Amino acid sequence: MNIQQAHPSDAPAIASVLHEAAQWLAGDGRGLWSATEISPERVLRDTSAGLFHVARDGEQLAGVMKFELEDAHFWPEIQPGTSAFVHKLAVRRAWAKKGVSTELLSYARTRARQLGRGHLRLDCVADRQGLRNLYEDFGFTLHGVVQIGTTSYARYQVSTAMPQE
Repeated sequence: MNIQQAHPSDAPAIASVLHEAAQWLAGDGRGLWSATEISPERVLRDTSAGLFHVARDGEQLAGVMKFELEDAHFWPEIQPGTSAFVHKLAVRRAWAKKGVSTELLSYARTRARQLGRGHLRLDCVADRQGLRNLYEDFGFTLHGVVQIGTTSYARYQVSTAMPQE
């Protein structure tokens, strides 16, 4: 699996992965992202800003994630420059349960460490137990649950320090 920062030319494929994931979740009654959040225009803007990273197997795009250095919306109390944040982690259904999410998270953790960030943080809707299990199995610990609007979000963090051998 090759993971790298996406290029603007990847934006349509990234939007396609996000839409596929959103449709799959909505089909189970677990809608996630609004159409605006994953619109081709928004994805192109974020990709052009260097925020999206992609996982490829050969030429096939298996998964995507948005990697950010600030997140005042979900983590307003976090000191700037201390953490990196993962958003919009999505894997094509054909690649589900094949370790793509774990590889993307490992990449994000390493990248955060290389950038001098002590923690990698993320959030998810609190009632998404399967997703929470994925994060906890990776090594994230629950930082807390916050209410934003009418939705509860579980906030997770993991140290970027190298594990002791």
